[in-house]
Amino acid sequence: MHLLNLGILAHVDAGKTSLTERLLHSAGVIDEIGSVDAGSTRTDTLALERQRGITIKSAVVSFPLDDVTVNLIDTPGHPDFIAEVERVLGVLDGAVLVVSAVEGVQAQTRVLMRTLRRLRIPTLLFVNKIDRRGAAYEDVLRAAAGRLSAAVVPMGTATGLGTPAARFTPGTVPAALDVLAGHDDDLLAACLDGAVPDGLLRRALAEQTRQGLVHPAYAGSAITGAGVDALADGIRRLLPAADGDPEGPVSGTVFKVERGPAGEKVAYARLFSGTLRVRDRIPVGEEGREGRVTAVQVFDHGTDTRRAEVTAGRIARLWGLSEVRIGDWLGTPGKTAGQLFAPPTLETVVEPVRPADRRALHLALTQLAEQDPLIGLRHDEVRRETSVSLYGEVQKEVVQATLADEYGLAVTFRETTPLCVERPVGSGAAVEFNKKDGNPFLATVGLRVDPAPAGAGTEFRLEVELGSMPYAFFKAVEDTVRETLGQGLHGWQVIDCTVTMTHCGYSPRQSHAHQGFDKSMSSTGADFRGLTPLVLTEALRGAGTRVYEPTHRFRLEAPADTLGALLPVLSALRAVPRTTETRGARCVLDGAVPAARVHELEQRLPGLTRGEGELESAFDHYAPVDRGSPVPERARTDHNPLNRKEYLLNVTRRTSG
Repeated sequence: MHLLNLGILAHVDAGKTSLTERLLHSAGVIDEIGSVDAGSTRTDTLALERQRGITIKSAVVSFPLDDVTVNLIDTPGHPDFIAEVERVLGVLDGAVLVVSAVEGVQAQTRVLMRTLRRLRIPTLLFVNKIDRRGAAYEDVLRAAAGRLSAAVVPMGTATGLGTPAARFTPGTVPAALDVLAGHDDDLLAACLDGAVPDGLLRRALAEQTRQGLVHPAYAGSAITGAGVDALADGIRRLLPAADGDPEGPVSGTVFKVERGPAGEKVAYARLFSGTLRVRDRIPVGEEGREGRVTAVQVFDHGTDTRRAEVTAGRIARLWGLSEVRIGDWLGTPGKTAGQLFAPPTLETVVEPVRPADRRALHLALTQLAEQDPLIGLRHDEVRRETSVSLYGEVQKEVVQATLADEYGLAVTFRETTPLCVERPVGSGAAVEFNKKDGNPFLATVGLRVDPAPAGAGTEFRLEVELGSMPYAFFKAVEDTVRETLGQGLHGWQVIDCTVTMTHCGYSPRQSHAHQGFDKSMSSTGADFRGLTPLVLTEALRGAGTRVYEPTHRFRLEAPADTLGALLPVLSALRAVPRTTETRGARCVLDGAVPAARVHELEQRLPGLTRGEGELESAFDHYAPVDRGSPVPERARTDHNPLNRKEYLLNVTRRTSG
């Protein structure tokens, strides 16, 4: 029996959790199919998931398909929880992308399919809800091929659309040969010679599916069960088995962290190589962290089973790794795909209803951030405020409900604001020399800041000899540079720049006669960590920075006769249509809109379009804030190196110079 780690992905409300229930029932894992509306599904375990009928956290459940054991991961469909999906993609062998036969290809469908294709994850399509009024099958497949730019292979025909009697009949479809031949010269040659043997066609389909070149499409209804057996057969036959050498070095990745009943950390990990046993000590992530595994659970036949070990290919829950974080590699690091989706672009301050709860709130938010690294926490000690970064307003509601249900904390939120960034305008340099010009630190640091192309990130370079001082001092400077870039001249993170160390120097280890080491005479890492923010900030002043706000691309489809009402509103929201196309009685607008205005556009659209407007939006780029507008400022949470006297008072309690 071989393993398959399978992801179920979809736009919200396409029916993927219902499909998960149906697959579990068909496999005999559950006796009764749970209902999303009734809050009785196997994978939506959070109280808020049951209340709202949406998936918020990924969940793992196992079931058998003949000779295949499937570890199925149900993922959120709402774009506010895309970070949860991102973490799952790195552990999958294959995926099923669910598309509603009624709503068709939606915004999140396109985002997910682009990512699945980029990662070459073998993916099947399942057109769900064919029993619902307004259902279409061939139209959805055409939209999938066109709007998703996917090579779709229909795996049968759907009949009785829009009725409870809707069915999916598997069969050989002539179009499949045309799609497959486009990726296989041997198959194309066989076509030219005459009839293609059925076995050759099946082998080509399986091979191209596993390579992510084509996407077999099924249809059915998770509610009635129509087409689900055909999909299950496709999962078993067409998607690749998990691989990995159980005898190799241990290598795995953590994609989820939760807290157990006693508050202990429980890590969900996929093992790509080796065998991990209870009581093993293992490297965890970077920075020399290590942990000792105290318990292991694997997923098998719908249950969590305690085991003494977990082998390559499996997904397991691990106890004992107290320092583990989401995204950590266990053992030998493997290759990483980097960030797949856009970062959060909104921010809000969380405030406790009861002022006495401030400390408890900070602790609770810190634990939530462990479970979701993209909930960026920012704590301001001076103002005693904690802010969180967000993808959208629904995520704010989830944070609020989670704090109330799990921690007993009532909170409110301030107005959501865009999470801007700063980029250097030019080049700037600064230097401070050891024991000169009022420098209270036993260190010499010189830095130059240069702009880099958009998307280049930040880079730290040396123009001094690496051997000119202890490596620990260079590391202290680099780490502090990266930390200091989190708050630029206007308080926003500085991105897309190169910081070069141009000068360095230190006081060697010294002591008074007949005495031990004297810190007042010898440089330490603290001297370099203390001086670097002053030098870097001065270099940034010389370079100058400009603030950029997050901007979404949007696609808006609405009745053509509502265009006159739409355009003034788009203008007022600073949305800029780039193309406008009329398709019969419908019009399609593509353009850009500030991230801060997307929620308002979503709220106003139904009233402007008689409820017929459809909006897709996703982060696209950072756009410079208009020079005629006030520059957005963000309150600082550091010791404020922009003010030398204040900084030195906070850091050294000395104001010399």
